[in-house]
Order: sequence, then structure tokens, then C-alpha cells
Amino acid sequence: MVVLAGCNEQNKTSEKNKAETEVMQKSVTLSDFKKVKGVDNVLEVPFQLLTNKDSVQFFVAPHKEAAHLKMAYHKLDNYYGFEEFEDFYSIHYSINNNISNSIEAFVLKSEFTPAYELTLKGADLYEIRSSTFKQSDDLKNKSFKKFGTITEISEQEFKANSKKQIGERLVKNPSIQLQDNHWVYKENGREEMITQHESVSTETGPLANEYIGRSSYLNLEVFKENSDEVMDSYYSFFSLKNAVMFELSTEGYPQILPSKGWVTFVSSNNDVGSDFVIYKYFPQTKKQDNLLYVNFTNFKIADDTKAFWTDNDTFYAEVYPVNSSPVSGKSRKTAYIKIQLKANLF
Repeated sequence: MVVLAGCNEQNKTSEKNKAETEVMQKSVTLSDFKKVKGVDNVLEVPFQLLTNKDSVQFFVAPHKEAAHLKMAYHKLDNYYGFEEFEDFYSIHYSINNNISNSIEAFVLKSEFTPAYELTLKGADLYEIRSSTFKQSDDLKNKSFKKFGTITEISEQEFKANSKKQIGERLVKNPSIQLQDNHWVYKENGREEMITQHESVSTETGPLANEYIGRSSYLNLEVFKENSDEVMDSYYSFFSLKNAVMFELSTEGYPQILPSKGWVTFVSSNNDVGSDFVIYKYFPQTKKQDNLLYVNFTNFKIADDTKAFWTDNDTFYAEVYPVNSSPVSGKSRKTAYIKIQLKANLF
């Protein structure tokens, strides 16, 4: 009987502690969390977290018995990760997106995915925001299916098909030399400076131009214009026949197909996803026909220089999910896509 009475007392104590814990958890509010300085520069955040849940749990400490509350997830919410624990991440969260009203909270790893671990799984690769086909804009159609197919493929398939690519290889012209930090064309006593197409001033100087190589098919020299201070970079094409003349530009590394007369590229769109573009270019007249522009919404381009075409109107590229971002010591996960245009699309 004594032993039995002892068990009852232990059960009562356990139930009491459990009840007190439940009361504490139910009464916790955002004001109970530690105040922190808000994030005003995303680049300084160790890693970002994303969730596909309608609500998540905020804990006041990194253990499951700690007081916590349920928070509804809104599309504009940002979860900035700062530290990793066994079962938790510590985050900085701005209440109502007000940077001056930010808190530190601890969230369950099971409810979040770090941005660097995102994959294309579940993403609708066909989804587009808009397209332009032969000068005709289309803002209503939200699928790539009218132009062809797009699928995720393995890295092995990507590398195997890279050996079949048909694009023109850009080769450096020895007559273009770097002299006093300027590109100069020197040949048969002629000497002319090749300056960047756009004069964009930055804190560290003008927008830099980098010589990429020569397109024999286009009879043009290609430069990449970029700067650490400017987000956008693009490729400019110059003719050197009689004078240094700018002819055209692409927003991504140019994939040139002499057999089709195409100048094409892919590039990440600063607004949404990535762009896929095909021009028909006529070197003799310098005329440019815009055949196809597509703005894909669910992936960005990892390395536009690695994209390529094969013989059968098929295009390959390395990509990553739109919300993916690397962190120190950890690279984002990339994937590979294959775009197959419909036969006789053009």
C-alpha cells in the first residue's frame, strides 16, 4: 500500500508539471522572445530557411520542452537562419516585416529546408510568366507546352550530350590585346581602342569589359561587360571592319548556331526565374529577328557558359531552384534540364 501510494504521488507530480508546461506554452507571445537587430542586408545572413507548411512553431529555446507558439506562414515572411542545433535552427524574424521589430526564435528542422538544400523536386518546369513568339507577345499562356517539352535530366546525361553540341566556339583574336587596362585592336598598322558599350560609373571605376572571343560566323568580337558594383552583366558584340562599331548584345553567354543562323542565350531574370531567347541574325544586313522569348518562373541559370544545343533542336542547361542560395562552405544544389523544341516550330 505504501508503494502504491508513492506511485500515485509521483503521477500527481508528473501531471502537475505537465499542466504547468502546457499553461506556459499556451500563454507565450511574441513579446516573450529575445529582441535582436533586424536583417537589413540579406548577404550577411548565414543561410535562409523555407517552408511549405501553412504554419510553423516558434520556440523560445532550442529544445522541444521549451515554451512555443504557432505562427501562420505568409508568403512575404522571411526566415533568416543564424545557427544550427541538433533539432533546431535559430532564426531572426521581423514581426509584420518590420525590421526594427525583430526577434530571435528557434524553429524545428523538420518544418524547414535550408535554401542551399532546395531541389527541383515538385517544381513545375513548364510554368512561364510570359512569352514572345515571332514578335507576338503572350501574357496569358502560362505553359511552355505550346513550344515544346522541358524535363530534368541527370548530370551523366547532360555531360554525355555536351560532346554532341553544335554551337560555334568563340576563339580569341590575337589582334585584340590588353594595353593599359584597355582592349586595343592592332593589325597592319591600325590601332583602335575598344571601349565598353555603356558607360556605367561605379565606386570602383567604370563598368569592366572582358574579352571573350571572336565569332567567325558573325564576324564580330564578343565582350562581357560587368562589374562587382553592378548586378547586371551582358555580352556585347563589336564589328572591327572599318571602325569599332557595336552591333548587338545578349544578356547571357551567346550560343551561336551557324547552321540555323541563330544567336541564343539563357540568363537568370532579376525579377522572376530565367529567360530563354532565340534570335535569327543576318550578318550581311545586321538584321535581327526575335524568334522566341520565354520567361520560366521556377528555376534560374547556374552557369550560362555551360549551356549548349545539340543536332535535334534540343537545348541543355544547368539550373537551380529560384529560392536557392549558397552559404559559406556549402554550395547550392544544381540540376540539369533538357528543352526540346517542337519540330518545325519556326
